[in-house]
Parts: sequence; C-alpha cells; structure tokens
Amino acid sequence: MLAVFPDPPPPELARTLDLAGYRWTAVSNADEAGRSEPPAGYSGGVVAADADPDGAWALCRSLRKRDSPIAPLLVLVTGAQLAELELRNELFDDFCLTPFHPSEVTARLRHLFWRGGDGVQPEMVEHSGLALNLETYQASIAGRPLDLTYMEYELLKFLAQNPGKVFTREMLLSRVWGYEYYGGARTVDVHVRRLRAKLGEEHANLIQTVRSVGYRFGQSRWGN
Repeated sequence: MLAVFPDPPPPELARTLDLAGYRWTAVSNADEAGRSEPPAGYSGGVVAADADPDGAWALCRSLRKRDSPIAPLLVLVTGAQLAELELRNELFDDFCLTPFHPSEVTARLRHLFWRGGDGVQPEMVEHSGLALNLETYQASIAGRPLDLTYMEYELLKFLAQNPGKVFTREMLLSRVWGYEYYGGARTVDVHVRRLRAKLGEEHANLIQTVRSVGYRFGQSRWGN
C-alpha cells in the first residue's frame, strides 16, 4: 500500500497509479497517514509537492523520522522547486517533474522498488505498449486507458499471454469462453473486431489474422 499526498491527489496521479495497479491511500498529513496505515505498513509513498509544498515536506520529514522510516518516497515537484531538493535530499529517494508523463512516474516507481528489493509490483502482462493489470482488470495501450468489456479483456489477456501462438476460433471459444457454442466462431470474430477498434489503428495488428486458421498475438506497428 502506498501513502499518497495530498488528499485528494491530483486526478492524473490517481489515474496513473490505478492503471499501474498500485494499491494506495490518500493522506493529508502525518496523523492521517498513521491512522490509515495498513497492518503490514506502507510499502512506500508518492508525495505531490507542487500544490502544498509546506505540507508535502512536513509529511516527508515525519515519514522519515518514524522508528521504521517509510521508503521509497517519490516526490513530484515543479521546475521552480528543483533548487529546494538539494536542501532536502534526505527526505526522498527520487523525484519527478510535474506535469509528468504517466510512464515516467511508473518507471521511477518500478526502479525504486526494484532497487529496494520490494515485491509490490502488481502482476502485469506487458507487450509492445500494451499493459494488462491482472489484479485490477485494467488495460492500457501506449499509456492510454482501454475501456474493455469483461470478455474483451479476457480474450486480449489470453492472446497476450501466448504471443506468437496461433489459435483457432474453436480453441479460443474453449479456452476463453469456457464452453462449446454452436456457431461461436462469429462471437470470436466480433470480439476481435471490437478489440482492434479499441486498440487503435497503430496497434490493431497486435491481433493478427492467420488465414484459414485463426488468430495470433504479435507485435504492433509501433512496438519495440
């Protein structure tokens, strides 16, 4: 569980953490952080110091002075606040400039937790810009949230977990829908068509058609 300041947090920060699959709780000060702390303690914190710098640094100082200091701490600051960081470098582990790109915040958090050996990362399926959070059922492509139905998500997840493998429509019906359905090939085709539309033109060919056979999950036009 991450402690996030302020309460409520900036919408873009909340959306970024949700899409990345982090569990978090918003706090407005050290006392609230203590009351909201889970039994296992906080795994880290994200402090947006741009709107209320005094409150942000006071919270960081309090979290660092605890018997069991909270780490890692990522602070979000404006360019005008960079000079302050040198005076407070003991209060945080890394920083990110605002306005931020979601991928930068998640990359910095991932690095901080990897460096600290903390296993708080959610279970994810990632491929060529596609990110599927298996805990929250959220999906994004190139940082853009995807609004998927349950079965669209399940089909995309199954294909993404088996890249390069070719599946017939009947196999997909059995493995994803979990039942045999007469005439069900059309169900698969409809879901694939909807998924491609939601992925967008530049990523639609992540789901490739194998003529006379079925479908295969591959690499998008802009994939790495």
